[in-house]
Amino acid sequence: MVQGNLKIHSENILPIIKKWLYSDKDIFVRELISNACDASSKLQILQDQEIIKKDETPLEIKVFIDKDKKTLTFSDRGIGMDHEEVEKYIAQLAFSGAEEFLEKYKSDKPEDQIIGHFGLGFYSAFMVAKKVEIETLSYKEGAKPVFWSSDGSSTYEIDRGSRVERGTQITLYLSEEEAEYLDPSRIRGILEKYCAFLPHPILLDASSINETPPLWIRPSSEITDQEYIDFYHKLYPFEPAPLFWVHLNVDYPFNLKGILYFPKLSKDVDIKKETIKLFCNRVFVSNDCNDILPAYLTILRGAIDSPDIPLNVSRSTLQLDRTVRQLGNHISKKISDKLSTFYRTDQKKFHACWEDIEIIIKYGALQEDKFYERVKEFLIFKNDRGEFTTIEDYLTRNKEKTNNTVFYAHEEHSQASFLQLYQRKGIEVIFSRPMMIDQALVQLLEQKHSTNFKRIDADVSENLLDPSREKTLLDAEGKTERVRIAEFFKAKLHEENLDVEAKSLASDELPTFLMIKEQERRMREMFAHHGKGDMPNLVKPTFVVNTNNRLIQSIFKMRDTHPELAKDMVRHVYDTARLAGKELNQKQLGDYLNRSTKILEALSS
Repeated sequence: MVQGNLKIHSENILPIIKKWLYSDKDIFVRELISNACDASSKLQILQDQEIIKKDETPLEIKVFIDKDKKTLTFSDRGIGMDHEEVEKYIAQLAFSGAEEFLEKYKSDKPEDQIIGHFGLGFYSAFMVAKKVEIETLSYKEGAKPVFWSSDGSSTYEIDRGSRVERGTQITLYLSEEEAEYLDPSRIRGILEKYCAFLPHPILLDASSINETPPLWIRPSSEITDQEYIDFYHKLYPFEPAPLFWVHLNVDYPFNLKGILYFPKLSKDVDIKKETIKLFCNRVFVSNDCNDILPAYLTILRGAIDSPDIPLNVSRSTLQLDRTVRQLGNHISKKISDKLSTFYRTDQKKFHACWEDIEIIIKYGALQEDKFYERVKEFLIFKNDRGEFTTIEDYLTRNKEKTNNTVFYAHEEHSQASFLQLYQRKGIEVIFSRPMMIDQALVQLLEQKHSTNFKRIDADVSENLLDPSREKTLLDAEGKTERVRIAEFFKAKLHEENLDVEAKSLASDELPTFLMIKEQERRMREMFAHHGKGDMPNLVKPTFVVNTNNRLIQSIFKMRDTHPELAKDMVRHVYDTARLAGKELNQKQLGDYLNRSTKILEALSS
């Protein structure tokens, strides 16, 4: 058996780095600035530990553009390199100096964190450059300047350099097709995106890039509300001020800092939109935190920064592991704790914010049982009295009247007439939104509370009837007036898939309504949500006619004197009930309007 070592040749790996390692060519700016920032942080650590003397040289990182020479230059006053280090860290691909340095000179200061990990960032320069030159001088006593140059092939030149100041300067000679990177506004945009919060000053042609330090590195006790709001507008310049926020600061079992904001939501909010910025040691990585956060929290805004986030070799995407799941679980708990404190300490403000935060709470309760258990005390609904209530409190208050049933309405205005029936009987009604998330939540709450939810037009409760005015007198055929009214309306409608019932309702104002059983409506809505169409055979509605309403009595009396008008009015009140229940399509609505004109003309003649 023969054993050997794998051999990797730079002539094979460089084309891979240049073409495939980074999905976005702009990344080269982030990588070179990160390297310069690391060099400055390393020097600062050595000075703090008194290994070298401090001096007054500002640890600035400067970027210069020379359109005539078609060069882009990155310069720092950091630790620099000697000949041996250039050979080790530049000429040997994927040898990272960051880990070796940290092992030797560990620092607990957050500002001293080293960004680099893999040692490949420098070579991202060859995605845009036909040649790269390095001029560097080490901080070490007696060090000689070093010059290094490569055209991106497997060969390079190294010689005595000319630099007289400590630090490193990297010059990129841009390819013809990469002239866009000679535009100052283009480079500024990249710097502001990726490097806006790095710890050392970054200057583009003497103009500052990162004047605002990241707020998440400061203790929350030292930050005012206005500073939080101002920082939010730094991240999201065109959005209204946030409602409130959660400051994250975790040291164990992983390092995590950040600020998550609850935004003021618009009606067309997209819960799948990427809105939270992910950083690794203050370097922007991505707008996509979907693999860290549970889906119900991705609607939040803000920033998360962690050196423990496992990134791929290009520092562009996450590698999923146990740490990522732990981060998500911890953030979820912090969010629920903040909401719980908010609810207990300022319910009035909590209620005022409910429309903006309810989707997070409801979505989370549906997705994760642990989150539901933490938020159930403030999973609230508004009722017809303008008050907020939990389902548990609703069932306790209405135990005698509702028989363990929760009555709800979707929209107060469209069901206002029917709602009056419940209000007159003192039956509390809660409001639920006509969205799939609320429909799913209703089913969850039915399981959790062993109860039934019933929309107010899904049934005629005995509480809504007035038996004292029931038309019970029998005619020659042995039928009551209630039965004859129902048969008359049924005959004039000619609707096979429809039941008609005449009821003595407690309220005289409501002439008719369309009743669809709760489970049938839910089944139809589920099919519609999954693109299965209307599925009319799933539902057999009941048209309920109020025998105590004057309009219904008048139509019934016209059956002999004005049969055609009576027929049109039967259809008209039926379609009015369908309109109130949003059951009319566009063509049917047109017919309804035309019939309205016809009936008014007949009544006015």
